[in-house]
Amino acid sequence: MSATDQDVGFSGRLANFGAARARHGERAGFMARMLAVGDPLADAVIAELDALGQAGRQMLNAGLTDGLGSLKDPPPAIAALLRQLETVPEWVDREALIQGDVVSQSIPPLWNDLAFSVGSLVHTYSSPAIARLLVQTGQLASMAPRRLLETGIWRIQSMLPGGLVRGAPGYVQTVQVRLLHARVRASALKRGWEHERWGVPINQTDVARTWLDFTVVPFRALEKVGIVITEAQQEALYRHWWYVGYLLGLDEGFFLPLHNHAEAEALLELVDSTLTPLDENTRSLATALLDATADALCAVPGSPFTQPLARELLNALTRSFQGDAVADALGVSPSSVTSLLPLFAAGNAETRRWQLRTPDAAEQARAENLVVYRERTTLVPDGTEYQKHIRATG
Repeated sequence: MSATDQDVGFSGRLANFGAARARHGERAGFMARMLAVGDPLADAVIAELDALGQAGRQMLNAGLTDGLGSLKDPPPAIAALLRQLETVPEWVDREALIQGDVVSQSIPPLWNDLAFSVGSLVHTYSSPAIARLLVQTGQLASMAPRRLLETGIWRIQSMLPGGLVRGAPGYVQTVQVRLLHARVRASALKRGWEHERWGVPINQTDVARTWLDFTVVPFRALEKVGIVITEAQQEALYRHWWYVGYLLGLDEGFFLPLHNHAEAEALLELVDSTLTPLDENTRSLATALLDATADALCAVPGSPFTQPLARELLNALTRSFQGDAVADALGVSPSSVTSLLPLFAAGNAETRRWQLRTPDAAEQARAENLVVYRERTTLVPDGTEYQKHIRATG
């Protein structure tokens, strides 16, 4: 570590900072400062819920579904959070919120799932600081199938038509994810998390990296299997996810400058270039995730996959999406299926060209995808972990 890196601190989280600052200037300084910042509004709500118990959770849940104006004498932290959530920024396209994330809706569910799991989540877990925190919860490695499903349901709810309108499932679940982050942050600090070394748990930079894992990361992965979106579609995608970032409590300085993949990749390169080397935590989480994804592929009625064949496909996709160096560090073996990926890409490109040949054809394909996506949202009838966290009867 250079003297410049030592001056910045966060030795467990921030590496090669001098080189990053030389390439990215003040943007690197902003990213480094955000390692020390959590989410003050959400953190205050967690403290308030601990003090108020069930009554506080009931009021919070009512406020999320019915709005701040429906509450009589709300506690100050809950009121402050709801006020921020209900102050819709001027850059939000309200008509677009009604339509939802139409770009993601246009992606075939199977490939959307694979890009999300093997692209997004594997990339998320390749951050040693994030992996360290998740492993310390003692849950993710053993509960990978549940976490894969739950995160996927939130992702779908956030992209469905009207999903982010106040009180809608995507809006409520996005805030619930935000509050679960705050709960994990509070718990980790109580357990003695070394924030001087690792930064604040689930800090703003970590949230920004995760936000990128739902925008540029999966769509760059999809390009490698023949599913490409236009510049105009990129603009629509990022504008939708700006609002997701806002609801998640992410500082606007991270996402408002981003309008397309090229701009998002510059931020991703900055963040990833300062990560410390992958470690055993990253490997254990990635292994559990890929095993869970293989099981999910095999469990689909009529699936052509066996567990070994599914894992071979996932290994090939991991190496394609993440690169050989990262795949090697994660312990992902080379795969004989790699030679078939160009055929998948050609088939997907031709199918997409045919589906998008006219506006009516594109709308029909989107409608068919939405049927599948809506079915996915019913797969956890007892509620997700973030829903249970603030359930009034919990």
